[in-house]
Amino acid sequence: MNRQAIALATALLVTTPAFAADLGWNGGNSGSSFYSPTSVSNWSGFYAGVNGGYGWGELTRKPVGGGVTTENNSGGWNLGAQAGYNVDMGGFVIGGEADINWASIGHDEDIAGVGNSKVGIDAYGTLRGRAGVVFGQVMPYVTLGAAWGRGTASVTTPGDVITSQSKNHLGWTAGLGLEAAATENITVKAEYLYVDLGTQTYSGLPGGNIDATQRFSVVRAGVNYKF
Repeated sequence: MNRQAIALATALLVTTPAFAADLGWNGGNSGSSFYSPTSVSNWSGFYAGVNGGYGWGELTRKPVGGGVTTENNSGGWNLGAQAGYNVDMGGFVIGGEADINWASIGHDEDIAGVGNSKVGIDAYGTLRGRAGVVFGQVMPYVTLGAAWGRGTASVTTPGDVITSQSKNHLGWTAGLGLEAAATENITVKAEYLYVDLGTQTYSGLPGGNIDATQRFSVVRAGVNYKF
């Protein structure tokens, strides 16, 4: 995980309690301690929603059979949907969430004698557990689970001939977030995820076969409806 990702995650975690306190979300009792064992909002139940944001990371490419390994920055948009279930245990919330996202997180460059090479993630999904602590109407949480990604590598030759191949990546993800109850049924959230999709081999491309490793961070905002 790069230093920018660590700094962003740390800042979100450290500032969450202060943010909630400034908004007066302390359970409606100004004389009580900040944390209350009883949730102002009931977080239990099924929910579903949408999210959008930006991803950035690192693409590592290595020629199959040996050669020079290259590392390049990758980046692009993210748009998706999520669904999950929470159990409110009285100030402590546990649950699970699954999401599917369309993305354009990748890197392209011109390779002399070959053409324009693009390697990236077109879609990814996660299946994660979540655990959070409720501060009035606000819940900071941590999350951990498995990740899947659909990657594509393509080469466009100077003669505009395109050769491409898509592969499935499997890996893991971890992150943290902040979710707030806007109404009885609607919540809004900001979330950071680090996604490691491991390495896949892409073959049949002009310039030779490559092993591509995809790792990236995602910052996204979303809205959920609780049923």
